[in-house]
Amino acid sequence: MTGRALPPSSPFAGDDGTADPTLAAVLARHAAGDADVAAVVAALPGTRVLVPVLAELEVADVVEHAGQAHTVDKEASAGVVALRTPDGRTALPVFTAVDSMRRWRADARPVPSDVPRAALSAVAEGWEVLVVDPAGPVPVVLPRTAVEALARGESWRPAVVDGVVDPEVRAAVAAALAGVRLVRSVDAVPGTRAEVAVQLGLLPGLDRAGLDRVLVQVNAALAGDPVVTARVDSLELRLRAAT
Repeated sequence: MTGRALPPSSPFAGDDGTADPTLAAVLARHAAGDADVAAVVAALPGTRVLVPVLAELEVADVVEHAGQAHTVDKEASAGVVALRTPDGRTALPVFTAVDSMRRWRADARPVPSDVPRAALSAVAEGWEVLVVDPAGPVPVVLPRTAVEALARGESWRPAVVDGVVDPEVRAAVAAALAGVRLVRSVDAVPGTRAEVAVQLGLLPGLDRAGLDRVLVQVNAALAGDPVVTARVDSLELRLRAAT
């Protein structure tokens, strides 16, 4: 596959389409289970990724002439494609090398980009995650919080490290829910369906309407906390009656 010619002033003018060796090594370690997603995110700044652009055919309105239907000329355009992740979120695919993009779509045109710019593009589009090399050799999904940190040029601090929720996140969850009536205890632990599970001890005896009101307040309080929104990719709630 050949891409468009880049001007000599481009920072990618000498790009041969291969993966950054340091990033490739981290991805290989990740595939072997020796490096986590945080290590991949840390290796991305300063590298070049390829954003795929696919040709799209825009067909104008069908018109009728002399008793027959005619389609107006097709106009070719190009656009960046998004993917849908299994959990329903929208992802921008990026590739470490031309070969890995060919493995995904042979008809995709590679557009080189630095990582912060690619992440910023995803954030601007409202796309939640980035997928690195979705067709392999080592596909990696970067969560929303990592994408936003990359877009800002900041280091990413995951909410869960070595199976433990970061103390700052635990404290923020507790502080956010301190003013919610009928919540008697709060803790944050690694989730199973989401990154973090918020364990709530509720006043016993709540009926369905009362429970719904409490959950609305809980969700609003968590969504309004800046630490929770910046550090936690996804949340699940676990309810129990407080003793």
